Amino acid sequence: MVKTLDINTTNKTKTNDRIYYEVPEFDGKNIPVKEVAKLMGKDQQFIRQGIIRGILPIGVAFKKTIVDLKWGKEKESTQYDFYISPRLLWEYTGIIYKDNE
Repeated sequence: MVKTLDINTTNKTKTNDRIYYEVPEFDGKNIPVKEVAKLMGKDQQFIRQGIIRGILPIGVAFKKTIVDLKWGKEKESTQYDFYISPRLLWEYTGIIYKDNE
């Protein structure tokens, strides 16, 4: 599995003092935290905490609701799940992520 990265390959044109950008196509599939960390040159915890705190607008973090089998009650998980959007990553960083599976 080889991953490729194209930085700043977005085409832009200027017409009548307006700039138009070509938006790449995105499939909407999740990008793993590990891959984003590698692409941005940061560690995985930086990416996770940035998303959780709302200061890295490239995805969402949430805790699942789980059922405690012993008591039959719902409770919040202690772990986060992450969804990192390819489009939001591109909009924030200019990085186009392509998963070549």
